[in-house]
Amino acid sequence: MSERTLTPSQHAPESPRSTAPGADLKEIVIRGAREHNLKDVDLTIPRNSMVVFTGLSGSGKSSLAFDTIFAEGQRRYVESLSSYARMFLGRVDKPDVDFIEGLSPAVSIDQKSTSRNPRSTVGTITEIYDYMRLLWARVGHPHCPQCGEPITRQTPQQIVDRVMQLPERTRFQVLAPVVRRRKGEFEDLLSSLTTSGYSRAVIDGEQISLDDPPKLKKQIKHDIEVVVDRLVIKEGAERRLTDSVETALGLADGRVVIEIVTRGGEELPEGVERRHTFSEHLACPNDHPIGAAEIEPRSFSFNAPFGACPECDGIGSRLEADETLVVPDEDLTLVEGAIQPWSQGKAHSDYWNRLMAGLGEEMGFDLVTPWKDLPKAVRKALLEGKDFKVTVSYKNRWGRERRYTQGFEGVYGYIRRKREETESDSAKERYEQYMRVVPCPACDGKRLNPTMLSVTVGGLSIADATRLPMREALEFFQSLDLSTREAQIGDQVLKEIHARLNFLLDVGLDYLDLERPAATLSGGEAQRIRLATQIGAGLVGVLYVLDEPSIGLHQRDNRRLIQTLIKLRDMGNTLIVVEHDEDTIREADWIVDVGPGAGERGGRIVHTGGYDDLLENRESITADYLAGRREIAVPAQRRPIDRKRMLKVIDAKENNLRGVDVEFPLGVLTAVTGVSGSGKSSLVNDILYTRLANELNGAKQVPGRHKRIEGMDQLKKIVHVDQSPIGRTPRSNPATYSGVFDRIRKLFADTQEAKIRGYQPGRFSFNIKGGRCEACAGDGTLKIEMNFLPDVYVPCEVCKGARFNRETLEVQYKGKNIAEVLDMPIEEAAEFFSAYTAIARHLNTLVDVGLGYVRLGQPATTLSGGEAQRVKLAAELQRQSRGQTIYVLDEPTTGLHFEDISKLLQVLHALVDKGNTVMVIEHNLDVIKTADWVVDMGPTGGSGGGRVVAQGTPEDVAASPDSFTGEFLREILDGAVIEGQAEAVGAGAAR
Repeated sequence: MSERTLTPSQHAPESPRSTAPGADLKEIVIRGAREHNLKDVDLTIPRNSMVVFTGLSGSGKSSLAFDTIFAEGQRRYVESLSSYARMFLGRVDKPDVDFIEGLSPAVSIDQKSTSRNPRSTVGTITEIYDYMRLLWARVGHPHCPQCGEPITRQTPQQIVDRVMQLPERTRFQVLAPVVRRRKGEFEDLLSSLTTSGYSRAVIDGEQISLDDPPKLKKQIKHDIEVVVDRLVIKEGAERRLTDSVETALGLADGRVVIEIVTRGGEELPEGVERRHTFSEHLACPNDHPIGAAEIEPRSFSFNAPFGACPECDGIGSRLEADETLVVPDEDLTLVEGAIQPWSQGKAHSDYWNRLMAGLGEEMGFDLVTPWKDLPKAVRKALLEGKDFKVTVSYKNRWGRERRYTQGFEGVYGYIRRKREETESDSAKERYEQYMRVVPCPACDGKRLNPTMLSVTVGGLSIADATRLPMREALEFFQSLDLSTREAQIGDQVLKEIHARLNFLLDVGLDYLDLERPAATLSGGEAQRIRLATQIGAGLVGVLYVLDEPSIGLHQRDNRRLIQTLIKLRDMGNTLIVVEHDEDTIREADWIVDVGPGAGERGGRIVHTGGYDDLLENRESITADYLAGRREIAVPAQRRPIDRKRMLKVIDAKENNLRGVDVEFPLGVLTAVTGVSGSGKSSLVNDILYTRLANELNGAKQVPGRHKRIEGMDQLKKIVHVDQSPIGRTPRSNPATYSGVFDRIRKLFADTQEAKIRGYQPGRFSFNIKGGRCEACAGDGTLKIEMNFLPDVYVPCEVCKGARFNRETLEVQYKGKNIAEVLDMPIEEAAEFFSAYTAIARHLNTLVDVGLGYVRLGQPATTLSGGEAQRVKLAAELQRQSRGQTIYVLDEPTTGLHFEDISKLLQVLHALVDKGNTVMVIEHNLDVIKTADWVVDMGPTGGSGGGRVVAQGTPEDVAASPDSFTGEFLREILDGAVIEGQAEAVGAGAAR
């Protein structure tokens, strides 16, 4: 592959064909790309290669990869379809580019999370569960849900063959079970049997003559079996036996009973049972009722009524009150309010105290005993209710004693009833704070009805198989011992299951299981699942555009991911990967570095070519970091750990956590590390953050399972800076979220022109009538309904997308109106408002966290998760810090270039220097090496994780032989630049 450097052209070529080197379809040729901040970019990249786009955040990588190349590939495909088909696909605008040649059909695999539907699982979105349903339906072995005996269906010929295997001269009778465990007198039935020529029957185990049948009791369940024939096993008996079996099957709806008859004192032959039940349908040999008549693939779907558990409708879980939430403090007595839902206000608590006192008289306890000292039976009665009436005594307003008797439903029943009765969302939330999501008790969280759970393949039900981690699941399917007939049916299905499981293992998801709800997957996990699904599709000649597939992946699993990308390329596809990961950049066939800066300072191609040439490029900031010319330094001295200021989580048991005790020092930067699925998020987000938010911020969330947290009294506030959007509508933007827009509007209202016109700050808001454009209500766009075609959004003809009316736009500050200010990059706006300290401080904080390239009024819906997280971080930095705040960040380096990580670390360390605590869940080694304390979870993911492998300074973790993080940390620390020893950028330099 030839390597060359292309420089951006300012003018499009006169004729695409005349200059296009991609005419032979060995290259993708882009000319004149101007989407967003791209500066008339010309680029040629090889097809059937893995091409990595890298550069600073906001440099234009995504604009080029997704908004230009992918968008044009998608648009061309959609436009080739009929208008009817396009109705279902949505409208795709043509990107701002002169032309692109050599495009293939394009598939985008981005960071968007998967379905929030609780019915979606890893198994359903990868389609593995569909193949499993087919396998269990075709080769599964059904069993009785009650007794566990195998249940089968047999033809009359198979039944005769089985009976003829009885020992020679065995006497037996053929019975037709016409009534099974039903109430009634059955006079008409017995009469009709006599009319049909039958003379004997077995009623409730006793043989009677139908000529003189007994009088049956109407209210008692009865069994009635008609004696169809009596035979002896001997040669030539098959014909008569066949006729009798067919007659019995016709009488008893496809069932027949063969009963061995012995003479007085005669014993049954060895190994022979007295009764044998056969059925043309699926039936239990012990006559237990079976729920389903047929077993089909749809029978194993928890999204269909045929297979779903009737109690939870296939969800697999439900909300139940939890003792630890109902009684948060076991040292309190009942009269002190130990049961929190019953201590909300004096009148409320007085009523429940009287009721509990009545129960105390029945069970022998008082209300002044601490909860932890109450007998187990008493606590059970208070929580779950008692089935007898309690007598309540009280004095009315005139001092007269009154008594009444009522039932005692218990606090669980009370919470459940009140939640079901209320129609108020706030009241529902109030009761749900005492409840946890627990597995459905009927199906144990397996989602299916008992009949379908009793069908096994290889000894496992389909639900048990979905609970196996990926690697164990693959081993299970590979080791299945199928009969010749079963193998003929199941081989093709198993081949598909093996392939898909292998693809999931290749992308580092071996810790997941197939029953994992899709809503709980991170963006990185969801993207890698889609990647595995695409490999499974086996498409050739496709252009795949991927957005940072290494996000959320530990260094240990990175190699497997890269091999997967290479496999996808070798199938004959072109891969464009937007990525910052050093290993992925090194393995690329072709590298496009976009920059050199972000926003207006980006949008140019700094380098296009191979890795070795990139290292020599002195214009590229990426190359500076890869070649070691720039580096994030290791601090010369880490902050000391004060053992008296520790946050201790005791007995953490949420998800896969193994009852661990973990210490987090306060006043330092702590990194929580570990392979994917090791329990980091369960520990930090589900337990630590949720519990501290309840205690310090007054939140009402359900924390993960743990015993207690010590040291909370040393903190005053907790802040969770996550990657959720800063707003759900285009009306939210960095200016409104950070609060700087209020100051800017006031500044415009203070201008001479605004004062003359009498304009107040509200005049400069696109959310308020008066100053906004009323034609579009301040949106800047109008929705045109196209009936059977998708709705089209066009710029407002009145304001041309400015969002404000003409009169408002006539007011200017330093030559710019409010719309032009909102359209400025934040870095430019900071310089524009430099004379106003309050505004400039806000804007400079956004610049400090690496958001200088983002437009001040950029809609929140267009910000990436990483950008939204940094907007929130900047807003926190603006607040006056009094210390004693703990900041929790989940993978803050998502989407960040080396240079951006350097800026982020400066901000995080600045927070710590103000007396706060910062805790990050992170895989990035540059962050980990600059932390003061590291807690490494593992050693592996899923069932192999949930333990603390190592904790201490980065050097301590690097020395741990059991830590995968330590293994990679050791390499980076051995060759790291120490702060002060060399010119370096990063956290250390700021401290």
